[in-house]
Amino acid sequence: MRLISWNVNGIRAVMKKDFLHSVEQMQPDVLCLQETKAQDDQVREAVAELAGYHLYSSSAVKKGYSGTAIFSRAEPLSVQYGIGDEEHDQEGRVIAAEFDSWFIVTVYTPNSGDGLKRLAYRQRWDARFANFILALEKRKPVIICGDLNVAHRPIDIARPEANYNKSAGYTQAEIDGLDRLLAAGYIDTFRNLHPDIVKYSWWSMRGGARARNVGWRIDYFLTSRALQDRIEGVEILNDVHGADHCPVVLQMR
Repeated sequence: MRLISWNVNGIRAVMKKDFLHSVEQMQPDVLCLQETKAQDDQVREAVAELAGYHLYSSSAVKKGYSGTAIFSRAEPLSVQYGIGDEEHDQEGRVIAAEFDSWFIVTVYTPNSGDGLKRLAYRQRWDARFANFILALEKRKPVIICGDLNVAHRPIDIARPEANYNKSAGYTQAEIDGLDRLLAAGYIDTFRNLHPDIVKYSWWSMRGGARARNVGWRIDYFLTSRALQDRIEGVEILNDVHGADHCPVVLQMR
């Protein structure tokens, strides 16, 4: 299976930037989107021309904000929206689709915000999301994909010293949250296969950051260790444009 994760920064906006052509070129079996910024009916309307997929969408209570979606060629056995916690399920951030061999979970992790004003909430989210994942793991292995809103190591951010403990997405508290998930039995697939490659998945829209490759790797595929032998490859598709993030691809057998 070819699995693709992409924060599109607005499904209606990316549709105007060759999204359908990009999907046709990438040929995903499962396409997981984050930050759709649309209600469920608006997502369906926006992608009406994308044929051959079952669509599952989760939108935020607040219109035009957050949101996730899964497109799958095969119909999942089951689909769950949210993590079962009212505090965290108002923003459409999680969809879990069950297939024969695994769950795939698309997630748009909360940003800690300007001045780290939302960092305490983010820490609660990280703990609750990890509990949700580990509960799924008791049933079958889990693939987690999406915008985790954290650069894990200095290699994953162009300017680590300038951002450490100052910028949302590169505080020790956020790094610790990802560390705990990995320690619980998950693999950062890109870094596991490419330990020394510098590649980013998000760039600020200011100052020509993408052209200068001043970026962050904050979009991931994490898999249960039980699936490690089934991983064929993982790529970050820097040449696919349309949003401030680029797609990440996981090839499974």
